[in-house]
Amino acid sequence: MKKELLMASALVSTLGAASVAEAVTATMSGHHMAGFQGSSIGDSSVNDTTAVTNTSSFSVSLTETTDGGVTIGSSFMLANEGVNSGLNTAGLALTFTDGTSLDVINAGDASGTHDIAVPSGAGEFASFGTSTNRASTSLDFMKKDTGLGFEWHSDDDFMADGLKVSASYSFDNGAAADASITLESSWGLGATYVTDAGDTAVTIGMGLADSEYKNTGTQASAYANGFHVGFSAVTGDLTVAAGYADGDSIFNGTTDANDGETTMTVSKLGISYVTGDITMKVGYANGEGNDSNTLGTAGTTSDSIDETSASLTYAVASGVTATLGWKDVDATDEGSSDTSSSGTSWYLGATMSF
Repeated sequence: MKKELLMASALVSTLGAASVAEAVTATMSGHHMAGFQGSSIGDSSVNDTTAVTNTSSFSVSLTETTDGGVTIGSSFMLANEGVNSGLNTAGLALTFTDGTSLDVINAGDASGTHDIAVPSGAGEFASFGTSTNRASTSLDFMKKDTGLGFEWHSDDDFMADGLKVSASYSFDNGAAADASITLESSWGLGATYVTDAGDTAVTIGMGLADSEYKNTGTQASAYANGFHVGFSAVTGDLTVAAGYADGDSIFNGTTDANDGETTMTVSKLGISYVTGDITMKVGYANGEGNDSNTLGTAGTTSDSIDETSASLTYAVASGVTATLGWKDVDATDEGSSDTSSSGTSWYLGATMSF
């Protein structure tokens, strides 16, 4: 009986080892943040609030390499971060032996892939904004894709040392455009160039995007398009970055009559400095847009958002940081001051990452 038990145990162990050997490689990461958030909205002390804020995320990256050397990758994430809560899944990424790669499923935004990350104050700040304020502070506000598409990436030295380019296309998902317009197709181009200027590492990023919508109402055909360009310069512990974007964005209403477009510009500037265990960040962003509920006709009154933020982050221990952050927002809606979307917010908390 003892011998049979040993044989059974060995068989289970062998099967277990075989199943692990045949599994893809999985790596995990995530964070948990806990802190205090304060806000003062508008010019009334009635709107001064302090609250507890917690967010968490858990991500799993999956990779495997074929006998031909092609790496197949994907990922999924469980997040508890306000409106972004739930399960977020990626498509498939194929990386080839020549350094090129191809993203398929939930792909199609080559322009957004190459926007420059401009430093801004860190922290979980209170939300400001109204549904009628169409201005944005995102450099890739013009990006649109159906998810039914692909995105191709070159290697890191495409035709020149330090140059990487991407191209994407997404196509019609067949959704009917009845009560509101629906995205039909989109394409994007993007490029990043990395070089050295003495002791400074310089990165230049740019992107171009265009998309087409369909509708069955009386409104004209709609398009979202535009470009962005930016740079970042890193000298030792100091990072300076800036970006600019210009284009048109589409917003969807519940009916054709509530659909519209916004002609927008975005400007961003940020600085980050690391000294020992402390990281200091300061950022400024401005977004302006003339919105219209008539597609194909430019708006005449302006929405705007001005954001200034700053933060101090201290590395308490390995994977543990403490953050003190502040943000000020000044907004206008249809050319008039929008006090309900303006104010200040502060944050004090700790983040544990793994």
